[in-house]
Amino acid sequence: MFTETCDGIRIAYDEYVQGKDTCIIIAHGFWNSKGSPLLLKLKDALVKEHDVIMFDFRGHGKSTGFFTWTAKENNDLNAILDLFVPRYKKIGVIGFSLGGSIAINTAAQRTDINSLICISVPSTFNKIDYKLFSLNFENDIQYSLFSKEGRQGKGCRPGPFWLNKPCPIKTIEKVKSPVLYVHGEKDWVVGSWHSKELFSKTKTNKDIYFVKNGLHAEYLLRGDSRELTDRINKWFERTLK
Repeated sequence: MFTETCDGIRIAYDEYVQGKDTCIIIAHGFWNSKGSPLLLKLKDALVKEHDVIMFDFRGHGKSTGFFTWTAKENNDLNAILDLFVPRYKKIGVIGFSLGGSIAINTAAQRTDINSLICISVPSTFNKIDYKLFSLNFENDIQYSLFSKEGRQGKGCRPGPFWLNKPCPIKTIEKVKSPVLYVHGEKDWVVGSWHSKELFSKTKTNKDIYFVKNGLHAEYLLRGDSRELTDRINKWFERTLK
């Protein structure tokens, strides 16, 4: 299925609906898509209590256009929200990495996101750590490059990176919804200090959870992720009542 943004980009999305009155929207990160097995694993952990919507940002998956590195992707999330907000009593958003930055920037402009979870989110695009010497062999090389599951749902059509971008560390103060931050202690792409800074600037109901030995974004869902998914479900249970 597709919807269209205000600037003419076709955004692909999938619905996992059972008639619930709450809906969770999953916003993937760079090089990912709604077809990621790890994000589908998260969807499976959520659908018992909520309807779930997964979509592809521009330049990813089946959506059209080119990725603008958070400059215009708020239009993509806005298109999805405009489509589904009228259908539900409460809406939650989970954003991974740059998808989380986009979610913060979008939530700062809206009042109809009722709960937000930011996983491995950079506080500012220009300060992403990306420490190559800290690459994890099992996840970043063996899983991503040589396993069928790791390659599924991956890829991007990159666009201009020099466009002006909203800065989450500045926009977070305008967010009205409760925010849960999740970060892996061994994240080599976005250091955990990003979540700490965002947490300190958040003015609403907030919490922060560091995953011991956890890596970046969706990799936190590899293996036994029950503790993480339990925390996510409990957060939404508290904030989407």
